Amino acid sequence: MSTYPQLFIFCFFNKNHTFADMIKQQVIRYIEKEQLFSQNSKILVALSGGADSVALLRILHSLGYDCEAAHCNFHLRGKESDRDEMFVRQLCQQYNVPLHNIDFDTTRYAEEKRISIEMAARELRYKWFERKRMECGADWIAVAHHQDDSVETMLLNLIRGTGITGLLGIRPINGHIVRPLLCVSREEIICYLESIGQEYVTDSTNLEDEYTRNKIRLHLLPWMQEINPAIKSSLITTSNHLNEVATIYNRSIAETKDRVITPKGILISALLNEPAHETVLFEILHPLGFNPAQIKDVCHSLHGQPGKQFSSKEWKIIKDRDFLLLEKTQSENENEPSFRLIREEAEYTTYFRIPREKEVACFDADKLNGTISLRKWQPGDTFIPFGMTGKKKVSDYLTDRKFSISQKEHQWVLCCDERIAWLIGERTDNRFRVDENTKRVVIYRMV
Repeated sequence: MSTYPQLFIFCFFNKNHTFADMIKQQVIRYIEKEQLFSQNSKILVALSGGADSVALLRILHSLGYDCEAAHCNFHLRGKESDRDEMFVRQLCQQYNVPLHNIDFDTTRYAEEKRISIEMAARELRYKWFERKRMECGADWIAVAHHQDDSVETMLLNLIRGTGITGLLGIRPINGHIVRPLLCVSREEIICYLESIGQEYVTDSTNLEDEYTRNKIRLHLLPWMQEINPAIKSSLITTSNHLNEVATIYNRSIAETKDRVITPKGILISALLNEPAHETVLFEILHPLGFNPAQIKDVCHSLHGQPGKQFSSKEWKIIKDRDFLLLEKTQSENENEPSFRLIREEAEYTTYFRIPREKEVACFDADKLNGTISLRKWQPGDTFIPFGMTGKKKVSDYLTDRKFSISQKEHQWVLCCDERIAWLIGERTDNRFRVDENTKRVVIYRMV
């Protein structure tokens, strides 16, 4: 089923080794160097039927590892998808490897989630791999990324814009995912399969120009090889060097984060005191989904007036006076308070003690006799703070109390008809206060 021509690779073999043995020894050394797993580990191999995953299964199986295989049919290529599944079934049956198989309606999933087909397939397979790993008691999920994939990832990240971590290529371990073939090239994988007479299937979409990664593989890398025939090797060497650089860099960034990030948010003065504050900001915000252009805008806002906001898919940044406030993007229930109010009534006697906690409010029941409602404060709202006789704007009160923009956005009020009776958690309105004429009291508690 292989569509690749015979590769003529000139290798030096001694009398005791074949090319296949050399590749297996290379993989063994890489597994040991990166401490991917032990000889006693149980491995769930992601098996598509393509050259890379078939080589991975054959190598691990021949080395004596306890392997099971997992195959996803995404039903994206018609008869080709069914052909791949049939090939995988026959291969696993031939080598007595347990196979787990699943069918996905990938197109429907992508439409429901409003994501690309590529992203949908990725989400579906990795969620299922992890679920299947736990079900079958496997220690690791082995996927067949190789050196060429790592090079393509480096270039893809560079094109999109990235930090130093994005230039490291594909990492050998990520959670329960391991990649034992990162030590070999695509060419070596094909040569290995040819040397043992192992067939495989070819995904025709890999030969198309539709996706960015394929454009890199089919066009950009060949063009770069015209300039430097050893470009792949050079990029891998650079990646290995950057991995060591990243260790030092990440340690420094972690120490810097400790200096600038507080429980309240990113302290702007501390951030600006750092020699490369935009880089520090990138390392804090990029993992939260903010792109380089947004991060540059946030950086430009540091000397500006408070109030500017920036949003990623899951996070929001608010530029306050002294801090960059970081908040999770609120859900559809953003108009629901994060607390509950419990109402109690009691006789007002000489033995009654008015609670002083900010989470508790006490009112004269006869004064609080209108329709009670709960809402967020609005511009133009006024109230008479307890102990005062004149009205005050809620906005001025919150500013005087040095509330951050975020705290202001989350301030709720308890209303009696149209009048504010309680700036919840802060101060009650003097018009509803308990006095010498009070007979009954109403108490509200935040829980």
